[in-house]
Amino acid sequence: MTVTCRKATEQDVDTLYEIIKGYAEQGIMLPRSKEMLERQIDTFVVAELGEQMVGCGALTRLGQDLVEIRSLGVTDGHKGQGIGKKLVNFLIGEAREQGIPKVMALTYEVAFFERNGFHVVPKEIFPEKVWTDCIHCKKQHCCDEIAVLKRLD
Repeated sequence: MTVTCRKATEQDVDTLYEIIKGYAEQGIMLPRSKEMLERQIDTFVVAELGEQMVGCGALTRLGQDLVEIRSLGVTDGHKGQGIGKKLVNFLIGEAREQGIPKVMALTYEVAFFERNGFHVVPKEIFPEKVWTDCIHCKKQHCCDEIAVLKRLD
């Protein structure tokens, strides 16, 4: 079977919630409520293997020329099969369609993003991120995530 990526719909909220919850419980992804997912469903994409959702990710606009890949995850049993790469490529395609030249992420999986054309950069170059999300994070003053950036221009 082939993995396909598509934009998420409201029918995907429960499964998105479960995928993200699994990562959040490990402390490697910010939790998202079902209500938040419903409000932001247009920012999410999903990866499917047949009828089964096996991954997700979101593209969130942080400024005129910057978007963030967030909530990127693949279900247990499906990791290491190129699904994350397909999701990232799909999200980068979305950024290109929107004419946004910079895509960033905060991650613990630096090598994965580097294999996908991203480069490590200082977090401080993203004040848009700091003031929209980081200010509410419990790790705000001891963040151990690494910032990565890919320029599309």
